[in-house]
Amino acid sequence: MSIAVIDYGAGNLKSVTKALTHLGFSNEIVSNPGELERFDAMILPGVGAFPMCMEALRRHGMDLAIKTQCQKQKPLLGICLGMQMLLDISLELGETTGLGMIPGTVDRIPTVLKLPHIGWNSLQIVHDNPLTKGISDGDYVYFVHGFCAKTADPADLAMTTEYGTTVAAMVARDHVFGCQFHPEKSGDVGMQMLKNFGELNR
Repeated sequence: MSIAVIDYGAGNLKSVTKALTHLGFSNEIVSNPGELERFDAMILPGVGAFPMCMEALRRHGMDLAIKTQCQKQKPLLGICLGMQMLLDISLELGETTGLGMIPGTVDRIPTVLKLPHIGWNSLQIVHDNPLTKGISDGDYVYFVHGFCAKTADPADLAMTTEYGTTVAAMVARDHVFGCQFHPEKSGDVGMQMLKNFGELNR
């Protein structure tokens, strides 16, 4: 499995590639949308604000390239803001259209607790998928976010966590997955998920 780590000027790339290399997966940081064709799967990291990152994706032509490759059944994993961009719309700093690959919206976490939510929280599995193999309810992963996804179809909600309210931790539809947490910073649990992703086409 060769994995493209998508570079559009906003993402935590080095820690993702380091984790993939440690797991033995061929990977490369890709900034040219035409190069996605060469890879078996894609990871979309994301750090920052939704409108700016979506604008950067579109400016680089990555939005259409990602959709084109997904139509060929290539697995895609969005991480943190990368997960949020998989949805239809975000209300962060106004309303911005996302990639529309998983129906739903993104809004500020409705909690009285301090935002952004930073730290380790436990997972609850709602619907199993290939990335949850070897993962158990109560496993801890690392979050950094102030906004959360709400899927239009409950079947697309794979995992949740609690932060003064129930928050989407993972979304999944067919071969498109999104983790609100950072698997590359989540120890053995996160590495297991990345391993599961890298083995999807084996």
